[in-house]
Amino acid sequence: MAWISAVAGALVLVLVLSSILRTLVVPRGLYSALVFRLWWLLRRLLRLTRRRGGYEAIDHAQAWLAPLMLIGMLATWLGGALLGFGLLLYALSPLSWATAFREAGSSLFTLGFASGDRLKLSVLDFVAAATGPVVIALQIAYLPTLYSAYNRRELEVTLLQSRAGEPAWGPEILARQWLVETETALPELYRAWERLASDMGESHSTYPILLTFRSPRPYRSALVALVAVMDAAAMQLALAPRVAPPEARLVLRAGFSALRDIARAVHIPFDPDPAPEASVRLTFAEFEAAVARLEEAGFRPERRAKEAWLHFRGWRVNYEAIAYELCRRCDAVPALWTGPRDFPARPVPPRRPMDRRPGEGRPELPPTGGWPSSSGREDPSGGTG
Repeated sequence: MAWISAVAGALVLVLVLSSILRTLVVPRGLYSALVFRLWWLLRRLLRLTRRRGGYEAIDHAQAWLAPLMLIGMLATWLGGALLGFGLLLYALSPLSWATAFREAGSSLFTLGFASGDRLKLSVLDFVAAATGPVVIALQIAYLPTLYSAYNRRELEVTLLQSRAGEPAWGPEILARQWLVETETALPELYRAWERLASDMGESHSTYPILLTFRSPRPYRSALVALVAVMDAAAMQLALAPRVAPPEARLVLRAGFSALRDIARAVHIPFDPDPAPEASVRLTFAEFEAAVARLEEAGFRPERRAKEAWLHFRGWRVNYEAIAYELCRRCDAVPALWTGPRDFPARPVPPRRPMDRRPGEGRPELPPTGGWPSSSGREDPSGGTG
């Protein structure tokens, strides 16, 4: 029994140490089974608390996932260390189970209420006493890095709201620029999201727990916004390749490279070199309807929808499967063109501001979705055109 306890205690400590190093120390986005099992468990428990009420209830519940993950990781690591040191103390001394774990807890949490003058156990006691403060200090140092990456991400997501609506949608980005004749601003937008995509690829693959941090508003999502920008770039390249800015290609490359980095970190399988003619889950009918709406907004395509579809699909095949899976795992807002979710939800079109003019009465709010009437252009900031 002593040998079994010693081996079990050593294995538990190795598992805990490995999880801590993979999550907090090694900058390579190494997979930690403990952390991802905890993510899987907490996500499902939170979803059970809001089985009714639609997406907003799900979002409200999942907003607690990130803080619970941080607390849960610390509790899991300290609990695992307590178990490991308790088993080792039981194996290496004549102490009973209760006394061994009492002494392990006293050392691990530096309480000092239990001690032994057994020389052969002093090293183990000192190691246990150092483990608790070190783990807590690493967790505290971990938080500023997370929140710094979170703030950089959410700044760009918030800036995108006036261009893409809530939730973001690729065709909406293009339509709004042509509606108010600000299409010359698209290269700058693509450059900003090329940088953010690279930032997300580095930070979210190194610290996958960032995927559990939700945006401050229910209908915003960094993943949905990234997919929207990539879809906008892909549509512009497919429909009007001669006038599309070169930044569109760059943001697409940065975007699907970032998604693949994150997919590797969270063990999502994907095809690293898909064929351009491979199938996608988005249908041609959906694409054709979006092209028709772009034309209503003033966009003048160089290719017809059927010809452009082949090129758009060739771009989208590089990122669609990964984006759908990440949006599903993160319970992101069910925006258009972002795939199914694990909870019942219909795709949510972007919310658009009313086109109001001085002297007009307050009109009835239209249903979510739809394009502005021909009586005036829509201002993305919410005013009049």
